[in-house]
Amino acid sequence: MYGFVVVFAFVGLFVLGFPVVLALAIPCVIYVLLNDLPVDLVAQRTLYSLDSFPLVAVPVFLFVGSVMNSAGISKYIYKFADTLVGRLPGGLAQVNIFGSLVFAGMSGSALADIGGIGRIEIDAMKQKGYNRAFAAAVTSSSAIVGPIFPPSIPLIIYGTVTGVSVLQLLLGGILPGLLCVAGLMLMTAWLAKRRNYPRAERWPTGGELWRDAVPALPAMFAPVLLIAGMLMGFFTPTEIAAVTVIYTLLISSLFYRELTWRGLYDAAIETIRASSAILLIVSVAALFGWILSVEMVPQTLTGWMLSISKDPYVLLLLVNVLLLVVGMFLDSTTAILVVAPIIAKPLMMAGVDPVHLGMVVVFNLMIGLLTPPMGLALYLVADIAGVKMKDVLREMLPFYIPLVITLLMITYLPWITTVIPRLALGG
Repeated sequence: MYGFVVVFAFVGLFVLGFPVVLALAIPCVIYVLLNDLPVDLVAQRTLYSLDSFPLVAVPVFLFVGSVMNSAGISKYIYKFADTLVGRLPGGLAQVNIFGSLVFAGMSGSALADIGGIGRIEIDAMKQKGYNRAFAAAVTSSSAIVGPIFPPSIPLIIYGTVTGVSVLQLLLGGILPGLLCVAGLMLMTAWLAKRRNYPRAERWPTGGELWRDAVPALPAMFAPVLLIAGMLMGFFTPTEIAAVTVIYTLLISSLFYRELTWRGLYDAAIETIRASSAILLIVSVAALFGWILSVEMVPQTLTGWMLSISKDPYVLLLLVNVLLLVVGMFLDSTTAILVVAPIIAKPLMMAGVDPVHLGMVVVFNLMIGLLTPPMGLALYLVADIAGVKMKDVLREMLPFYIPLVITLLMITYLPWITTVIPRLALGG
């Protein structure tokens, strides 16, 4: 009984405008006091949650994205993407999407993508005569590939709180990420032909392609290093994060030679700010989850969901509807920490593969980054592009179609998320 009171109290405080951390913490602390539990339990549970090796990867991958931006690596990725796919219908819009896929292989964060290569893409599209709101919509919709294609900070957090193999989750994101990119590129091509958007006058020659590929190759090799290292068992996902940092620093200082001490300092400060916010929510959400477990909320919800249906596909539909609503109000990290431990048990009991479920949850919440009222990606991209939120949303409407189609494919074709982990790991 008290568990649901804590949940409703959290929702109420959040709706009233309390910061997420306080909306989670206040009901939890009151619960501890009213049940005569030792106050040091609050510190114990929150600190214990941070004593997690996989969570080390979160600030490390954030640092990778910050260093790439400070070192100017993003512009080389963009230049190569422009040469490679700029002739496709949609021109720079297609470059935007393809560039996000490459950048995703190093940052693992949608907001890092928007803040890094997104700035370059939007400026270039504006100079070529593209509508600024359209440029913002393409940038934000393609940026959610970052948290799907490995490495992925949300997948690491999901695996940490649910006990699912982080390695399998990361490998499971490869095919969904590629499908998402393909869908966005097809929609962009259709819109470009209808609106007569400009594109490159001709396909590049082999020499031009090689000229722009060489500077970008060190950066593009990072995801290859990451995936190969995991598959061959050389590194855990957390160790891969550290290896990626070392690799990024090496290519920044030895190859690109644009990273300054000031840039490195700024990247470190930005990482501290971003990771502090995430890990503070992680610690408080751990206390929240402990209370729900003690009050048997997951077990109660499991019984309720299984009483509706034991068909895994029906349950997945219910979960998708729930997550779409949750994603409109909570940022992805908070939503994963609060919702995932609750829904994981009933879905797994119904026979849903844990890796498959993880991908459904994370991709669904990534769409939440593009939906108001929270829509963190929308706020950031609107600020960068200098346009109103409503204008970005209007241009976003066509891109919701491939995103929802990809979500449905991930949901009802489980092999899309499980085939690569099983082939790679022999599962």
